[in-house]
Amino acid sequence: MASPYHPQTVSASRKDWSAKLDEALWAYRTAYKSPIGLTPFQMVYSKSCHLPVHLEHKVFWAVKFLNFDQEKAGERRKVQMHELEEMRNQAYESSKLYKERVKKYHDKKIIQRQFRLGQMVLLFNSRLRLFPCKLKSKWFGPFMVKEVKSYGAIELEDQATKASWTVNGQRLKPYFGGEIDRLTSTISLNNP
Repeated sequence: MASPYHPQTVSASRKDWSAKLDEALWAYRTAYKSPIGLTPFQMVYSKSCHLPVHLEHKVFWAVKFLNFDQEKAGERRKVQMHELEEMRNQAYESSKLYKERVKKYHDKKIIQRQFRLGQMVLLFNSRLRLFPCKLKSKWFGPFMVKEVKSYGAIELEDQATKASWTVNGQRLKPYFGGEIDRLTSTISLNNP
């Protein structure tokens, strides 16, 4: 079921977003989160959220308060505190299992690359560009591997400037070509 407080309810001018903030926060706090298996409201208050429309008449609550037994209420409150702690532990376990599954999926997609000293590599430039060129390569280099560090860190050295820096090994790929001349290209046509 779609939430009635969808971000598209704000007008095109986006000036009335602050008026919708309370409803958006309420929708977020009462929405079911699959990683923890609860809503954020349940995690804090240990019970599911009831809208004011669903609550019974105030007279019923007044009668219930007048027939209040403090000893039974104290015992009930202790039970509720234990239930809340149990619910939070269960949410922690659900979140932990969810994170393990996501990490396993992510790690499965990682390509293991082995680099050695003196090897020539290309570096992927992941910086945001305002005007990216379609045909321009995002791989820069070649650079020489100066040092292979632990956990996939690689120290590179630029042969022209002799500058060195450390990058993540996932941003590198082996370079198998010769010299790159990006400024000029020569095309020769042979007519038979």
